[in-house]
Amino acid sequence: MGDDEPVNVKEYQELAKQALPKMYYDFFAGGSEDQHTLRENVEAFKRITLRPRILVDVSKIDMSTTILGYKTSAPIMIAPTSLHQLAHPQGEILTAKAAAACNVIMGLSFSSTCTIEEVASSCNAVRFFQLYVYKRRDISALMVKRAEANGFKAILLTVDTPKMGHREADIKNKMIAPQLKNFEGLMSTTVDNSEGSNLEAFTSSSLDPSLSWKDIAWLKSITQLPILIKGVLTREDVIKAMEIGVEGIIVSNHGGRQLDYVPAAIDALEEVVLAVQGRIPVLFDGGIRRGTDVFKALALGAQAVMVGRPIVFGLAAKGEYGVKRVIEMLKDELELTMALSGCPTLNDITRNHVRTQIDDRHSRL
Repeated sequence: MGDDEPVNVKEYQELAKQALPKMYYDFFAGGSEDQHTLRENVEAFKRITLRPRILVDVSKIDMSTTILGYKTSAPIMIAPTSLHQLAHPQGEILTAKAAAACNVIMGLSFSSTCTIEEVASSCNAVRFFQLYVYKRRDISALMVKRAEANGFKAILLTVDTPKMGHREADIKNKMIAPQLKNFEGLMSTTVDNSEGSNLEAFTSSSLDPSLSWKDIAWLKSITQLPILIKGVLTREDVIKAMEIGVEGIIVSNHGGRQLDYVPAAIDALEEVVLAVQGRIPVLFDGGIRRGTDVFKALALGAQAVMVGRPIVFGLAAKGEYGVKRVIEMLKDELELTMALSGCPTLNDITRNHVRTQIDDRHSRL
């Protein structure tokens, strides 16, 4: 290892900050308004403590699992994040190759800079496709059909973005959205907005704010793929989602980029898990920076976690190698956490292995 070789995921963020133009770093790193939820996503993990078991045979640790029936080396997935070519010229193709090399599932963003077909042909990674519903439903429907035709295994419908959050750094920087190749010949992603973020202007003019529960039936009618909804934080929405028949739920606050002052994702997880009662998979997205974070999310009932910003920072700092190292670091740290907690398999990780602030309050009553 060289002197500048990161020893943890957070150090990749520093390298990315040095490597990227300020506009692009701020775009990837930033959140909405006061960035309270952005900070809380990471800070809330620090308020959860571990309750290890001793004298358990942990000579063999098995982190492998299945997600929607697809085998994966660990309960760690690549979250769908946009515009990877702003981080590295080869963009999502390298991210996908790293996912394949590490045997983890990749979520590809609707706003990817490489096309669905380029990513699909680059490697044999299991891939899920993240979907935004645009006012022009024909474009969203076409992307779903292209994803399905190119071997993507699930649709991740983002439901927390009827309008784009107020991301002040992007407005100050006058963030420019590149033309997205997926939409070539279908629509232009260039919008004249000299007053602020070109990206915000484009997204706001494209997203369909009328999207509602009844539209899940429309989505089901155009694809055979399982549909997971991404952006759920409350028991009430879990109940509606299960009534309507989605195949999974992703607890997420969009990385603190949408509505500020919603809870940290990890603080919302247990409410969702208790409402689901094991009937469909619950995935978790938001604030994962350590293997201990992965362990805490699993103990609180997530089947797997998604990792977003650290992947992009690894890509910006060291390309495909950087993405692989971020995944490997999290896997190595999770393996060590499982060993030190007395959990040889994922099934051994239980709610009793963590203590939250709610537990602390109950114990004082």
